[in-house]
Amino acid sequence: MSISKSELAYREKILNNKAYEEYELWISNFASNLNNIWNEQSASVLSTNSSVDVDNHAIVIGRGPSIKKKNHLKLLADSNFSGSIICCDGKLIDVLKAGVTPDKFPNFYVVTVDPAINHVAFYDDPIVKKYGAGIKGIFSVVSDPNTVERARHSGIKIHWVHSLADLNEGKKSFNYITSIMVRAKNHPKGLPAIQTGANVGTSCWFIGWKILKCNKIALIGINHGWNADDSWDLILKELHDHTKPLDKSSVSFKKLFPKLLNPDLNSYFILDPIFQLYRNVLLEFIERSPEWLMTYNATEGGSIFGNRVTTTTLKEFLNVAKINSN
Repeated sequence: MSISKSELAYREKILNNKAYEEYELWISNFASNLNNIWNEQSASVLSTNSSVDVDNHAIVIGRGPSIKKKNHLKLLADSNFSGSIICCDGKLIDVLKAGVTPDKFPNFYVVTVDPAINHVAFYDDPIVKKYGAGIKGIFSVVSDPNTVERARHSGIKIHWVHSLADLNEGKKSFNYITSIMVRAKNHPKGLPAIQTGANVGTSCWFIGWKILKCNKIALIGINHGWNADDSWDLILKELHDHTKPLDKSSVSFKKLFPKLLNPDLNSYFILDPIFQLYRNVLLEFIERSPEWLMTYNATEGGSIFGNRVTTTTLKEFLNVAKINSN
């Protein structure tokens, strides 16, 4: 089923609005963060794995609904997993309260790439303060400075990365200009740059690969899609004012919000234009990643399947990780 020019333009409008509506905020946040960036560590110091031939496991923890449905956090908390935990900021408090803590899992990372000020709430809980000293934070240079300060105040050690967020405009791009400014003091080699896929879940997977040098990465809570039984009111609400009134029975609506089958799980999911972006970009990154990197989707739901993705359960992945670590 092909998509008309008008439908493509509508989808493009949604994605462009998402990409650039916060451009001024990127600039403001970077300016506020710059002195701390100069005086704190690059995330490159976290790269400790010297050989991809040695098994180095990681679990990326997202915010998708399957993580609760499948009771993944309890399963992980009760395990003897010895690899890295790479946690999306929005799930940090829930993860710690579930018993997945750095005293039991010392290779514990939390990631923030979004510039929004409301992300400060992800670090605003006594349990973050309790365990903060054992958590390594990885922050984009455009992260909200209040959010970074809250994490820092909780004892989390800050490590910086560039998030490749703007279009490729050469030496005029935001990424190029900010990289020059970062190298002006204390970081002569600059900071590592990560692809975000426009979301923190994909950023965590990229960090597991490019920075932590993990060769086996499992995803949980990375649905990148809606459940087939989610209400349209819920789905359309998340798009805020980017959407115009649409006839839900129209062909155009079904093209923009397709209902698709995940053949690995024999379950359906729904994609909105933003989830289509998230899904397509992550799958492209996985397909283009080196052969030594294995990606396991242990989410047990959602839209991530295909070439170079091994669909599994969290229980199965934990068993494999345990065998490989012995």
